[in-house]
Amino acid sequence: MFEAVDKKKALLDSKRPLPEYTLKSLREQLLLEWTYNSNAIEGNTLTLLETKVVLEGITVGGKTLREHLEVINHKDAILYIEEIVRNNEPITEWTIRNIHRLVLKGIDDKYAGNYRDQKVIISGAKHIPPEPYLIKQEMEKLIVWYNGEAQKLHPVERAALLHIIFVGIHPFIDGNGRTSRLLLNLELMKNGYPPVIIRNENRLKYYAALDKAHTTGDNKDFIEIVVEELNKTFDLYLSLVI
Repeated sequence: MFEAVDKKKALLDSKRPLPEYTLKSLREQLLLEWTYNSNAIEGNTLTLLETKVVLEGITVGGKTLREHLEVINHKDAILYIEEIVRNNEPITEWTIRNIHRLVLKGIDDKYAGNYRDQKVIISGAKHIPPEPYLIKQEMEKLIVWYNGEAQKLHPVERAALLHIIFVGIHPFIDGNGRTSRLLLNLELMKNGYPPVIIRNENRLKYYAALDKAHTTGDNKDFIEIVVEELNKTFDLYLSLVI
């Protein structure tokens, strides 16, 4: 399943260091598409071009403060995970809570970075997240798994499963989706892969694959989505350096 992306990774690695302005333009494009799509999946109505304008510091008329903050916060969260990658810092509960704190900053400060204290359901899903009193325990188990058994997996599979398990726990009142996609890409980037964009137009397929993973234990569909999107990102990089 991972042969094609690994070949593309090896080819891209052979071209490093990439030209400065090529790398800069790729980063800006991915940051924009990642922010737009991740927010759109959660109901943000800003278009791609409106998201670009907000990222440049301009207010869009007729849009809510929350929608503007979701863009700004997501950019800040990406900058944070880039810093984690540069410094080769480990993924911990604290890391995850900091990512979430950035995602909800100014939107819901009471719950930003804090585990939920209420029961929730995931709209449209069969899977029911654990009770609030189990969240701390489940998050600790996630980190133990990540530092142990998960390290034997292919990095792309590990990143996909990190996303799946985190979403299944649904540890926060709000912002779990954005945080999970940031975690997915954090793990990919830590292992030398570029980020993937889970696209808004594929959200039904994405949600179905997640619910299948949570209710049946079959992760294949979700991993295939990640591999498909990773191939697209590699193709974008390689189109500019070959």
